[in-house]
Amino acid sequence: MSKHIVDLIKQGEHQTLDFKHSITDSKKIARAITAFANTEGGILLIGVKDNGSIVGVDSEEEYYMIEAAAQMYCKPEIPFGITKWSINGKTVLEVVVKPSSKKPHKAPDKNGDYKAFVRLNDENVVATPIQLKIWKVERHRPSIRMALSEKEKVLFDHFKTNPKITLGQFSRIAFISRIDAENTLINLTVLGLIRHVVNQEEEYFLLNPES
Repeated sequence: MSKHIVDLIKQGEHQTLDFKHSITDSKKIARAITAFANTEGGILLIGVKDNGSIVGVDSEEEYYMIEAAAQMYCKPEIPFGITKWSINGKTVLEVVVKPSSKKPHKAPDKNGDYKAFVRLNDENVVATPIQLKIWKVERHRPSIRMALSEKEKVLFDHFKTNPKITLGQFSRIAFISRIDAENTLINLTVLGLIRHVVNQEEEYFLLNPES
């Protein structure tokens, strides 16, 4: 029912929901698809303005552009689900992208260079170098072997009185190089002991409450 779409629109754009007035460039839509696949998954509503106004689309043309985006411009290719909705005589396409187990997926940026994008609130942004390394290590997770040494003890002692830590802070308090600090934080993230967080202001790590 169209109520489903109306309820989605009322939420406004956020981490897992993006509105597109129309598709004029498959490469641009590929960035949105990769961002969802590389993060938590999400829904693209095609035929809806940023302010939530429904304008509708030509469903066949838009479908082929979405298909081109997912198959030709997303590397590796990203599967998607699509549903056509009719609301007050206007067609809205609901494109569902699930989080991928094949991260990172890449799409061409404005210069045509392939980059890995992630979803950050209501924006699609290029993944940080640390995030790229986390994905790389995740592919080899079974080979990770860690015994808690002094630097890990310093880190977990820090979390007893501080909710978060940056790469630079960890390097300083543990008296280790940034490379050593980075590798330690990445391995602990992949093992699920800490969480990697990026926002508009900074990139940092939190203790995973489930660890």
